[in-house]
Amino acid sequence: MANGVNASPGLSFPRETFQKLTPGPFLHAHLKRPSPIRPNGRLPEQQRTPTVNAGSLTHSNGSAVVRCGDTAIVCGIRAEILLASDLPYPPSEDLDDDDLIEHLGLLVPNVELSTGCSPAHLPGNPPGTLAQSLTYRILALLHSSNIIDPSDLKITHLEAQTDEDLPDVGPRQVKKAYWTLYIDILAIALDGNAFDTAWMAVMAAFRDTILPKAYWDQDREMVLCSPRLAEAARLKLRDIPVASTFSIFSTASPLKRKDQAESWILADPDALEEENSKEALTVVLVSKHSAGGNMLRVEKSGGAVLDKVFTATCVRLAEARCRELSTMLEAV
Repeated sequence: MANGVNASPGLSFPRETFQKLTPGPFLHAHLKRPSPIRPNGRLPEQQRTPTVNAGSLTHSNGSAVVRCGDTAIVCGIRAEILLASDLPYPPSEDLDDDDLIEHLGLLVPNVELSTGCSPAHLPGNPPGTLAQSLTYRILALLHSSNIIDPSDLKITHLEAQTDEDLPDVGPRQVKKAYWTLYIDILAIALDGNAFDTAWMAVMAAFRDTILPKAYWDQDREMVLCSPRLAEAARLKLRDIPVASTFSIFSTASPLKRKDQAESWILADPDALEEENSKEALTVVLVSKHSAGGNMLRVEKSGGAVLDKVFTATCVRLAEARCRELSTMLEAV
């Protein structure tokens, strides 16, 4: 106050208000700087460093909690026995082992997001499209990657020769049952990039999974499990695929010429960046076959045609991410 006159209030909005009222221009204002910086303080190509805690659930065969920024997801693996006699359509003898898991449905993922993990997912709400989409994508990637050896899920019995067998026919291995792995994925907090974090939680939980020794008891005609921990076996993975998701934020619009539009690649996007980006690209690499990683799967959603330069940049960043996270997961 000067000379008894009140000073006029400021006409600018606080940063949080600007973000809520106009999230798109808010994000654009940060990226169009000479040195682009995202509202979360990361550079456009910078990804969050996750933390992994395995064995968090005591009543499951394997579990893990993965936190990546403000996104936290817990995964629990529950193993149940499926008797071969209960199969309505038993697999044929000439079925390839790598197709056995998908044919019998031995991997059953389920994603739950309605836990109050974000304002869009309130407790008691029915499953939304995002949870169903994540469940399908994880199941499809589990089947296409063939990371689990089917022999680890078979419960066989060596049957002795009977009087009806030919003299030169010895004992044979008979499939009596299979392990079915129920993969329960629960989002504790959700701030973008749910697929990458959920997939990493699944891989860490698999690395932590221990299956008891199961055998066929001839006298009781049933499958029994040994209570001895020394006889249990850890689930082995053929490889550890790593998923890397990128959002493409663009200023393109029907009212603007194509050559005037600007675009940025945002690695490991948070919720604000996902909601205001028109397209996204997910690259899944496996690490054991080459130094940089071999491409296992590429998924693109939204937008039109993604530029080759942008795609090459995403693949380069995914290779570095694959090396980093595969080493972290192998230590679980």
